[in-house]
Amino acid sequence: MDGTLVDTEPYWMQCEQEMAEKYGGTWTEEDALNLVGNDLLDSGRYIREHMGIDLEPAEIVEELLDGVIEMIRLEVPWRPGARELLADLGRAGVPCALVTMSYLRFVEPMLDVLPPGTFEVVVTGDAVERGKPYPDPYLKAARLLRVDPAACLAIEDSNTGARSAESAGCTVLCVPNHVPILDAPGRLFAESLTGLTTANLPVRD
Repeated sequence: MDGTLVDTEPYWMQCEQEMAEKYGGTWTEEDALNLVGNDLLDSGRYIREHMGIDLEPAEIVEELLDGVIEMIRLEVPWRPGARELLADLGRAGVPCALVTMSYLRFVEPMLDVLPPGTFEVVVTGDAVERGKPYPDPYLKAARLLRVDPAACLAIEDSNTGARSAESAGCTVLCVPNHVPILDAPGRLFAESLTGLTTANLPVRD
């Protein structure tokens, strides 16, 4: 979701910087980019250590979520082509799952502005024990969709997410956004979601 369908990374980065200023910590753009695609509690642990603030990882996550959700309710920053592709997949009857390491309360404002049934399944970071880069989120999504992971196309914007989908057995379409994605056997690439449809989505031979 984040970085693929919507671009809330600038929101996260702003809230992280504000947290550093609030608690007297230090934070860099490099630190912020290191968190892209990560499990939120892993990010909370990273922030505690590298920002140097005396909060528990779960407290860090909840405070950041409060700030980012407030910004999302003002404006959902959709990625170009995202809603159009989702609508086309819906018209074609392709079952879709949203697989994100964000928590459900963060996802809900975006789901609220999409047509009902856009996603048959939603797997969030607070619904799995092991988040990305482990395969668990994608394995759970495929199981709930009642499909073989090998029959799934995962669209990802980070190396962490791509590794998760690959290890679950999915074909991965990489659409880089804030961080580069390494080339690897079996990875497909697109510059944007703009112009992609059910008919022309890249598939692995």
